[in-house]
Amino acid sequence: MDDREALRTRVGEKRDLAIELQRELTAVPALAPQNGGTGEAEKAQVLSRWMTRLGLGTCETLPAADPRVPGGERPNLLLALPGRTSDRSFWIMSHMDIVPPGELSLWETDPYKLVVKGDRLIGRGVEDNQQGLVSSVVAALCVKEAGLVPPRSVKLLFVADEETGSEFGIQALVKRPGLFRPQDEALVPDGGSEDGSQIEIAEKSILWLRFRVRGKQCHASTPQKGINAFEAGSHLVVRLGVLAEHYPTQDPLFDPPRSTFTPTKKEANVPNINTLPGEDIFHLDCRVLPREDPDAVMAEIRAICDGVQRDFGVGVDIQQVQRASSPPTPADAPIVSALSRAVKDVYGVKARTVGIGGGTVGAFLRKIGIPTVVWGKIGEAAHQPNEFCLLPNLLGDAEVMARLMLGED
Repeated sequence: MDDREALRTRVGEKRDLAIELQRELTAVPALAPQNGGTGEAEKAQVLSRWMTRLGLGTCETLPAADPRVPGGERPNLLLALPGRTSDRSFWIMSHMDIVPPGELSLWETDPYKLVVKGDRLIGRGVEDNQQGLVSSVVAALCVKEAGLVPPRSVKLLFVADEETGSEFGIQALVKRPGLFRPQDEALVPDGGSEDGSQIEIAEKSILWLRFRVRGKQCHASTPQKGINAFEAGSHLVVRLGVLAEHYPTQDPLFDPPRSTFTPTKKEANVPNINTLPGEDIFHLDCRVLPREDPDAVMAEIRAICDGVQRDFGVGVDIQQVQRASSPPTPADAPIVSALSRAVKDVYGVKARTVGIGGGTVGAFLRKIGIPTVVWGKIGEAAHQPNEFCLLPNLLGDAEVMARLMLGED
C-alpha cells in the first residue's frame, strides 16, 4: 500500500471520531450577541479539549475584546503542527460561530442535537462551518498519526464572528504583526460546490449604499408647497440604472460575469396617504468586478445624485453601509494547482477556478497578500432548516487537506 492509499485508509477510519466531534460542537450554540448569543467561548473550550485529547497539542488563544459577551473577549484558536521549516505556513481557516436556527417549526429535529441518518449529519452548523473545521482536524490527526512531517508549518485557525462581519475574528487577527506572512498560503473550507470542482479565487467588490433624499414635507393636496422626496428618489433609482451600461466589462470567472447594481431595501416614509414625503430612503447593492475601481464607481454615483439634486431641488446623502474589496488569488498560484491535483485524485473531478459575488473571510487574507482559496465539497445546506453535511464529503475533504499539508504532487 503506497502512502496515498495508506492516508485514504487512515482518514476513512476517522468516521466515528468525526461524528462525535460534530455531535459535541453542534450541542453548543455559538451565536453572536446580536443574534441573541454569548459568543464562541464555550465552543472554543470544547474544541480545545478535543485537540488535547487527540494529542494534537494545545491551542493558542488569540482573543479579541468584545464587552458584550461574558468575559469580555471573543476567542480565536490557533493549532500549529511543526513542519520541516518554519519560514512559511499553510493555513486552514474555519469559523466556530453559527447562525440562529430560524423558524423551529421548519426543523424536523432539534437543531442543537446531532442526528445521524446513514451518511447524513443533521444539525445547525454541521456544514457551516463544522464540516470544514472537523475535516481540518481529521487531516491534521492523520498526518500526525502517520508520523509524517509537513514540509512547512501547518496552522489550523478557528475564528470567531464570521457570520456577523468578522470584526472580532479574522479582521482582528490580520492586524497582529507577524502572524501572517506573504510567503504563506491559505485554504478556507467555507464554500464550494456539490461535486467539489469549484475553487473560489476571487470576489467582486461589495458596495452597500444607503441613499437619503431630503425634500420638503407638506399636505398632499398642495404639492406645490413641498418638494416630493419620494418622487425624486424614484427618479434617482432609475438614473442609477445607467451604471450597468457604464460598466459593461465581463469576466467569465464570475456568474453573472458583469458588475451588478441592484436596488433592494426601501425604508418607509410617511405613514399616511395625504402627506407628501419630505424624506425618502432606499438602498443599492453593488457587486463590482475586481478590475474596476470602487472609488471611480462612487464618484460616478455621486455625479448621478448631484444631477437629481439640481433637477428636483432636493439633497441626496450617500452612506456606505458596507464596502469590501480584495485582489484575486492568481489562477496559476501554487495553492490553486496543488488543490486542483488533490481534488482530481480524491474526487475524480476536474477542478475549475471561479469568482463569486458574495464576500468570504478569504478576502481579508487576500488583502494582506496571502494567496487564498475557498473550497469544499458541500451539500449547500448552510443557513437552511435541517442543515446537513455528508460524511463522505467531510472525510474526502479531510483527505484533500492532508495532501495539501504534505505538499503532495
